[in-house]
Amino acid sequence: MYTLSTEQLEIQENARHLAQTVIGPRAKQHDIDQEYPWDNVKALTQAGFMGMTIPREYGGLGLSYLDTVLVVEEMAKVCAVTGRIVVEGNMGAISTVMKYGNEAQKQLAASYVTAGDKAAICITEPGAGSAATQMTTRADKKGDHYILNGGKHWITGGGVSKFHLIFARVFDEQGEELGIGGFIAILGEEGLIVGRREPTMGLRSIPETEIIMENLVLGADRLIEPPKGLKRGFAGLMAAYNSQRVGAGTVALGVAQGAYELALEYSQQREQFGRPICEFQGLQWMLVDMSIKLEAARGLIYKAAGNAGDGFPDIAEAARAKIFAAESAIQVTNDALQIFGASGYSRDLPLERMCRDARMFTIGGGTTQILRTVVASQILKRKLPQTRDGYT
Repeated sequence: MYTLSTEQLEIQENARHLAQTVIGPRAKQHDIDQEYPWDNVKALTQAGFMGMTIPREYGGLGLSYLDTVLVVEEMAKVCAVTGRIVVEGNMGAISTVMKYGNEAQKQLAASYVTAGDKAAICITEPGAGSAATQMTTRADKKGDHYILNGGKHWITGGGVSKFHLIFARVFDEQGEELGIGGFIAILGEEGLIVGRREPTMGLRSIPETEIIMENLVLGADRLIEPPKGLKRGFAGLMAAYNSQRVGAGTVALGVAQGAYELALEYSQQREQFGRPICEFQGLQWMLVDMSIKLEAARGLIYKAAGNAGDGFPDIAEAARAKIFAAESAIQVTNDALQIFGASGYSRDLPLERMCRDARMFTIGGGTTQILRTVVASQILKRKLPQTRDGYT
């Protein structure tokens, strides 16, 4: 486990205070209303928690992924959606632009995020989920601009995010495919359409929508091309996504930690058969197993975030952290609800919301199954193609 510095402990305490006093009391109503928590976004922005990882010269705080993880966990303990907003205000799309973008692109991205925008990363398509390279969205070059056509699905923040990083197949003016690149698009530009919103099980106050491109015209200066070029650039662009995976794992950890703390306190107050239920060995072992999962998940997350330095988290470390934290969150939240019994099943308490929210993280940002394949390819030091003819 990493030893936190005095500055990091202060960041953690400030985040905890904001979460407990401002964010937490609003969480239930936001879930009921299913409306984006703009009031929380304002509070996060005022606290400096949006754009923490953006260098100071671009208006950010120049802090690390580990610093961000501390804030995400505190927010997610009381509101998973707010935790996700902090993730995407510091990782994922904004990480990609700040790493690979030119000066103008960095300035543009930073101006949106530091003002409170949750940047949207647009990769997934109806026919290209885990198999992201099967995307069909295309960008055709026409002079000094590109024309984008295609559709994305399950885009977090669709309709509320202003800044979009859209992944597309890039074609030159002769129709030859050059590779996959990322394009910056801004909500409101003609041809960028927000489609259907999914009626989700959890995380209900942040929209998951279709994003449709119909002859979306973007200048060539909106293309983000990683150092290795478009032909080999997709791997580089996805390397930036490792930070997003660490962030998603941290939200799962925060939800689970919040549920565990509620159950731990309740077990010492609730009495049955004339004594607190925490005195029954069966419940003691449940609490112990929950605490073990939380400590192990936190260790993996801190390791992945802390080892990133000035780059991106390692692909295997990020995948391990997300796999374990996501699966543990499902187990811990369900056990916490079980300790509460019937009252935990009621919507009067946050346990049922926490169970619903936790369920997303074994799916979004890379399923735990595909991430296991990612880790396997790293430890075996070989490519493990998934196509039917991959080994022929």
